[in-house]
Amino acid sequence: MSKRIVVDPITRIEGHLRVEVVVDDKNVVQEAYSTATLWRGIEKILKGRDPRDAGFFTQRICGVCTFSHYKAGIMAVEDALGIKPPLNATLTRTLMNAALFLHDHPVHFYQLHALDYVDIVSALSADPKKAADEAFKYAAIPYACGADQLTLVKERVAAFAKRGNLGPFANAYWGHSTYHLTPEQNLIALSHYLECLRIQRTVAQMMAIFGSKQPHPQSLTVGGVTCVMDLLDPARLGEYLVKFQETADFINRAYYPDLVMAGKAYANEGSVNKDFGVKNLFTYKEFQTGANDWLFDSGIILNGDISNVIEVDESKIAEEATRSWYQDNAALHPYEGKTEPNYTGFKDAETIGPDGKPVMSKVIKEDGKYSWVKAPRYDGKPMQVGPLANIVVNYAKKNEKVGAVVEKFLKDTGLPVGAVFSTLGRTATRMLEAKVIADHGLEAFNNLVANLKVDQSTCATYTIDKNKTYRGRYIGHVPRGTLSHWVNVKGGVIENYQAIVPSTWNASPKDAAGQRGSYEECLVGMKIADLSKPLEIIRAIHSYDPCIACAVHVMDTKGNELGSHKVAIEQVC
Repeated sequence: MSKRIVVDPITRIEGHLRVEVVVDDKNVVQEAYSTATLWRGIEKILKGRDPRDAGFFTQRICGVCTFSHYKAGIMAVEDALGIKPPLNATLTRTLMNAALFLHDHPVHFYQLHALDYVDIVSALSADPKKAADEAFKYAAIPYACGADQLTLVKERVAAFAKRGNLGPFANAYWGHSTYHLTPEQNLIALSHYLECLRIQRTVAQMMAIFGSKQPHPQSLTVGGVTCVMDLLDPARLGEYLVKFQETADFINRAYYPDLVMAGKAYANEGSVNKDFGVKNLFTYKEFQTGANDWLFDSGIILNGDISNVIEVDESKIAEEATRSWYQDNAALHPYEGKTEPNYTGFKDAETIGPDGKPVMSKVIKEDGKYSWVKAPRYDGKPMQVGPLANIVVNYAKKNEKVGAVVEKFLKDTGLPVGAVFSTLGRTATRMLEAKVIADHGLEAFNNLVANLKVDQSTCATYTIDKNKTYRGRYIGHVPRGTLSHWVNVKGGVIENYQAIVPSTWNASPKDAAGQRGSYEECLVGMKIADLSKPLEIIRAIHSYDPCIACAVHVMDTKGNELGSHKVAIEQVC
């Protein structure tokens, strides 16, 4: 007899997501449904506005990926208007992008995802001296893993436990049968969890050096960047360099070793190494480090065949809404995309509650619409995007910088290359992507410094002809995968705007052909050890680093106006 489990909300993510699964009498998932529960209306907000304002609005799509959407909005308009920013501006954007990635990936692992692998309660029984010795198995010079520091970390968390509350580590499935790290290994990871809280402040400061603040930096403009004084100040450049090096040190001596440790410990755990998700991979060129140099290249892999990388054809990208809460179901290219809501709600049904007993809950209507996320498709096929797609495509294309870190990781863990196609692989490739940036990101810095000696231009000139129509897009790779913004400009203002974000690709519901998105696909066939503690589901979904705030935004389902705001604009010549 089948049973239904609803996990709502999925916590430790950005935004609002619920997942429903149907399991058989052996607790194996037979069907899965991913539901984003809030609507995004940013496209409608942008209509009729000056295209130069697009980036400032789109960065408010999310409080985490602010720079990604800011840059995408700016560059989509630059593409439409035919603007090529000066090299100094391009390289400055790369340095800001490096700050974003080096903030996002470690924070995702330690603060959001690591607790799916690390048992905090187990760490309280660890021997700090043994843990200190254990750390040397994964790093030549372990980070924050001396016996004295590990003792302090253990005492710090034990103080929470003595008060009957684990503080930030409360309400988790500690002791779950699919945890595999030893107490000493858990203590090592716990120490790095706490260190990451400090490092993320450093990386945020890196972004603010050229962006003026973080989140929501404000130094990008159509045509280039405005942080001229910072770029011409050796002290500001030196400050960025020192903070980058401090962050790279954490990546190499904490983040990388912890994933080697996890890779070894979880190599035989079925719930993390047998869930490929969608086998079609999509990534796009990103991280320009010189006039003609990039860290990552574009490509498509179909059905997991890494022997054949296909070049991207933008005309094959479309979004449909057969199972999404929008009016028009048709598969539309984003230049023609529509965003008209059509909410149809949930139904009542019996599910398994937190105590493992049946309970009545709100569930999706399986044959109808069930998510605010649309279903993007490439040539009619669902795609998986993200660090896994980026690393695998670039490895398959023999990108030397990517290949070096992949080969080292496989050697250090003893894992086969096929292990990348899994929850564990998604988690590991996110770290590998951060390591490539940590190892090579300063190439952009060095080229910027060299170029500033002969050219100090930071912004291109341009005009907008109100009698012309323009069309342009940004496509690139951001921390959660392939992001694209598409803009039509007519009469000097935005006529239509669409954003297809990474979590839209991965979290998409089924399409008209019944094809699942990658969240849903990776759960089917998974065995759940304890239906009342579905850690396996949460761990798999977390491996994608969901950013549902990027995919959806708020609305009132009854159509009531939530608020009206009028902004006085003063024109300055």
